[in-house]
Amino acid sequence: MENLLRPLIVIGGSAVLTLVIGWTTDLLLRKADQRHHETPLWGLLRRGRIPYQLVLCAAFLRATYGEAQLLDQHRTAIGRALTLVLIGATAWLVIRIAAAVVETSYSRYARVHRDPARVRRVRTQVTLIMRVVSAIVGVVAVAAMLLTFPAMRAAGASLLASAGLLGIVAGIAAQSTLSNLFAGLQIAFGDMVRLGDVVVVEGEWGTVDEITLTFLTVRTWDERRITMPVSYFTAKPFENWSRGGAQMTGTVFLHVDHTAPLPAMREKLRDVLRECPAWDGRLYNLTVTDSTPSTMEVRALVTAKDPDDLWTVRVTVREQLIRWLTENHPYALPRVNTADAVLPPSHPRPDTHFPRPSRPRVHEPPRSTGR
Repeated sequence: MENLLRPLIVIGGSAVLTLVIGWTTDLLLRKADQRHHETPLWGLLRRGRIPYQLVLCAAFLRATYGEAQLLDQHRTAIGRALTLVLIGATAWLVIRIAAAVVETSYSRYARVHRDPARVRRVRTQVTLIMRVVSAIVGVVAVAAMLLTFPAMRAAGASLLASAGLLGIVAGIAAQSTLSNLFAGLQIAFGDMVRLGDVVVVEGEWGTVDEITLTFLTVRTWDERRITMPVSYFTAKPFENWSRGGAQMTGTVFLHVDHTAPLPAMREKLRDVLRECPAWDGRLYNLTVTDSTPSTMEVRALVTAKDPDDLWTVRVTVREQLIRWLTENHPYALPRVNTADAVLPPSHPRPDTHFPRPSRPRVHEPPRSTGR
């Protein structure tokens, strides 16, 4: 009877104690979250309740399993398994706590600062910091798990002796990976490109959708995803339309006839922009920028607060101006002139410019009179 009750008391007591402590901690975090709505820290910490309970359960079982006297012949293996679970759950809990702290700091910064560019920069840095922290914690946890095996501890001296050679070989083999890793850190803290920036790479226009330590994803306007190594942005030039502010100036070019009513077109452009919500009201203009023998080129200058609104303004202006010209001034649209050319008064008429050649005269010999 004692052999049965002892394991039940030890294992059941550890499980019950884990549930009680976990439920109490979660209740305290929930009440703190209800009292302090200004910070999401307590609500984010509640996401770590599962690894927290795993840490408690593994710690209690690891400390009291020897008293259970259950499967004594496998005590070492079970103890090592509980140690591995404890190390893994601890690493999971540390990552969750770090994520909660970093996310809370970012939310406070975003609430205080209204500049979208600075907020996107901090968001990019926070994302990469969390990836670095997760990678470091994961490596340390795996190393700690390996060191629980006696064979790995015995091989530690030889591993340290050959660490220099292995480091050189690994550095040569992972040269591109390491370059991308350092390029990712340079992008994060050098403020070269941020999440949400509008960029043009390899002739493609899109928005930065994801940044990791090794690659960067650009979402194009047609919802395609272009994945590129982050070293591309440190080695080659690219266009960043969101750098130094998102507001932009755009142009709309129209080819019209030389008789187009330019003053009326300027007034129509003003009316179209006033009715377009995407226009930011900073600037507009309409000028003649070029002329050909059959048409003249008219440029409409417009502004918007970001590239997306600028695209909307440009297509709206182009559509409304063409429709207005078609309905009210059709003569101003480009035409192919098939009329006869009008010559100046001093120019000779076509029928007199080139006189008809006269028939050559034939000189006949004089006729005799018969005298």
